[in-house]
Amino acid sequence: MSFRSFLTGTVMSLPAGVLQAMAGKKTEVDGNVLDPRIALMAKQAQSAPPMNVLPVNVARQGTQAALAMTMGRRRKDVAIRDLTVPGGDGAKLEARLYTPPNATGNEPLLVYYHQGGCVLGGVWMSDTWCSILAEDARAVVLNVDYRHAPEHRFPAAVDDAIASFQWAVENAKSLGSDGKRIGIGGDSAGGYLSAVVCVARRRAGQSQPHFQLLIYPVTDWTSVGGTMETMANAYPLSAPVMEWFAGHYLNPEDQRTDWRISPALEPDKAGLAPALVYSAGFDPLTTQVAAYAKMLQAAGVSATYRNYSSLSHSFTAMSGVVPMARSALKDIAADVKTAFARS
Repeated sequence: MSFRSFLTGTVMSLPAGVLQAMAGKKTEVDGNVLDPRIALMAKQAQSAPPMNVLPVNVARQGTQAALAMTMGRRRKDVAIRDLTVPGGDGAKLEARLYTPPNATGNEPLLVYYHQGGCVLGGVWMSDTWCSILAEDARAVVLNVDYRHAPEHRFPAAVDDAIASFQWAVENAKSLGSDGKRIGIGGDSAGGYLSAVVCVARRRAGQSQPHFQLLIYPVTDWTSVGGTMETMANAYPLSAPVMEWFAGHYLNPEDQRTDWRISPALEPDKAGLAPALVYSAGFDPLTTQVAAYAKMLQAAGVSATYRNYSSLSHSFTAMSGVVPMARSALKDIAADVKTAFARS
C-alpha cells in the first residue's frame, strides 16, 4: 500500500491530536493554526521535490495523482455529461456538465473554471467540487477547461474564459437551466479568470453574470507584502510556485499590470457582478483576496467575504480527507444557492 493510499484510507481518520503529533509542532502564522491534516500533508510533501523545480509534464502528473487522493468522490446522484465548448481563436475546450438530481429545467447555471495557475489541471481538477455545487446549490454546473501554458501563454486562457462564458449564456437553456440566472466562478486561477470575464464584459457593454464566485483568486500579480511574505513558504501554494506559474503563463514582465492579468488593477470596478469571495488562512494570496473584496465594496459592488483561517490554498480539492474543507464547501454551496435565489 502506498503512503498516499494509507493516508486517505486510514491515517486521516485518526483524531486531530494524533495527526498533529505526526505532523510535528503546530503550524501557526498570524494567529492562525493550520489544520493538522493539511499540516501532515505538508510534512509529507517535504520529501518530494518542490513543484517549482519540476518539468511541467511531471508537475501535471504529480498533481493529478495527489489530488485523486484528497478530493473525495463525485456525488453519485448528480448526472454527468462530457461535451466540448468553443474557446478563443477557434479552440475547442473540454467541458463537463453536472445536473442535480430531480432537475426540472428551472435550475440556474454556474459556469466554473478550475485552479492550476493556468498551467495545471483539467475538468478532473474540480470534478468532485462541481458535483457538490450542483447537488447542494441546486444548480446546473458547467465545468470548463481552458488552454494551458506554456503551450498556450497569456492571453489564451482569458480568451477561452470570455468565449466559453458567452457561449454558455447563449446556450443556457439547452444545457438544462432556466436560461436566466447564469453565474460564473472558479478557484485560484479559475477565480482569476472569472473576475477578468466580469471586467471584460463590463468594458464591452455586455450583461454581467448573476454573480461571481471567487475562491482564493489571483487578483494582483504585482502584489508584495502581507501574506505574500508571511505565507511565502505555505503548502501547497508558495511564493516560488507562484513564480513558476508566472514564468510559464506570462510573457514580458510588464504584463503583470494588464487588468487581464491583475483585475485588481482595473481602475473602475463599478457595475461588476455581485461577488462571493473566499480565502484561506495559509495562502500567499490571502491579503490580495481580502483587498479585492474591499475594492469591490468600495466601488458599490455587493461582495461577501469569508476567510477560512485553518485551511490552505486548494482546499476545494481536499474535501475527501479534511473535514474543515468539507464544511467550507458546504458553506460556499449554501452561499451560491442563496445568491441564485436573489432577483
